[in-house]
Amino acid sequence: MMLVANKTRKGDCMMFNSLAEKEISFKELEKKVFKHVCELGCEITKMILETYDDELAKQRERKSYRDKGKRKTNIKTVYGTVEYSRRIYGTITPDGEKAYVYLLDEAMQMDKIGMISKNLAEKIVMAVTETPYRVTAETISSTCGQSISAAGVWNVIQRLGEKISEEEKHAVKQMNADQSEGKREIPVLFEEMDGVWLNMQDKKHKKTKKQEMKVFTMYEGWDEEKEKQKRSTLVGKHMLAGMEESSEFHQKREACIRKKYNADEIGQRILNGDGGSWIKDEYDPDVIFQLDRYHIYQEILRKITDKKAQTDIRQLFEEEKMEEMLKYIQIYATSVESPDEKDNRSNKAMKLYKYLANNKEGLLPYDKRGIEISAPPKGMVYKGLGVQENQNCTVITLRMKHRRMRWSKSGANNLAKALYRRENRELIETIDRYTDGLVFTMQMQEIIETISAAKAPKKDGKGNRYIDLMNGNVPIRDAVQTESRKIFKKVFC
Repeated sequence: MMLVANKTRKGDCMMFNSLAEKEISFKELEKKVFKHVCELGCEITKMILETYDDELAKQRERKSYRDKGKRKTNIKTVYGTVEYSRRIYGTITPDGEKAYVYLLDEAMQMDKIGMISKNLAEKIVMAVTETPYRVTAETISSTCGQSISAAGVWNVIQRLGEKISEEEKHAVKQMNADQSEGKREIPVLFEEMDGVWLNMQDKKHKKTKKQEMKVFTMYEGWDEEKEKQKRSTLVGKHMLAGMEESSEFHQKREACIRKKYNADEIGQRILNGDGGSWIKDEYDPDVIFQLDRYHIYQEILRKITDKKAQTDIRQLFEEEKMEEMLKYIQIYATSVESPDEKDNRSNKAMKLYKYLANNKEGLLPYDKRGIEISAPPKGMVYKGLGVQENQNCTVITLRMKHRRMRWSKSGANNLAKALYRRENRELIETIDRYTDGLVFTMQMQEIIETISAAKAPKKDGKGNRYIDLMNGNVPIRDAVQTESRKIFKKVFC
């Protein structure tokens, strides 16, 4: 493609002059346009921030905030790193101590997860919940005007994960002080818990012993209309995940429930789990426990190698003949006893027996025990539990297992917080709370006018090219004014 500029007007974009009489592919053109637009965005943002800092300086209480000069800093945005200067002030704290503050930073609430814009933070975090840190860094660097490393992506997730953990701890404090926010009353709350075993590493990136991530899912039932369409959809689903010790995790789980519901008025709570002591021992004895069917079948396959015995045990279980099933496993274990130390069939069979016998009260699902529970609310149905394994897979396993991944305990915990918040559709809201909070008190029109009226700094005797662009013949400003263009002009011109 050949771009030829027959005529140029004063104020036209310098980029097009550089392209005149030069062959260039559309791909290269696109890159050049993108680069210049990003540079322009950085320059405009710099001017806006510094103009706003000037306004804060004028409006401040001078006796309380003494101007100590300017300091350079930067903020990472989707169109690049914006470098700017802002004033530092000396002040006295309520305790009578000397302190130094940046009024602009306070207005922007930059004490959150770092000098990073909300838009960029959203892109980074949403990407990293799907892909590894290195891939996320490459994606961001290739699609935004911002260059970021894998370590930079990792730092964002750590800061965000830590903030989410602080929110969870605050919810526990509220619960313990009987100040939980939950008001909703429901007839039944279904709860499921399981663990996901992750490969771990130490500070030197050496492989260490696996550790279990705890995952919790609660919901109110199933959508009746979706069930008619053969699409199983949970109502009121909410998740929690983390690497905490069991006692701490259960406190957070209970706080999570009480943040949403009036727990004292929940008619019945039904728990589905794999029988691990860390799951059911922490629950109120009034909670109905049932052993997860997936784990029952899994243990039968793992502990019984004989295909006929596998089939017989499964058939007895499905026919709800629990006593006969346990007796059958005992007889089988006795029948395969062997003096050969390498033959562990009998030991494995007895482990299966103990696993099922220790969870005997939970072998029958809740709806097969004659337990009366309230009828489901309109538009909702109740049915058998067993969704946790699928939740583990889609929310945690696909991102954090396989592909030779290894984690530190804190690294795994912080990513898990982002993953479950995404599944709860709370991630964007969470990011919003911990990125820039700048709300301009000046209208954008006033800011642009202030910038345009300012004396343009000189650069190689040619003035400031970005000011020239704003004051010169800008295509969208000078073109026939459609409604969309009028809106753009009203906001930015």
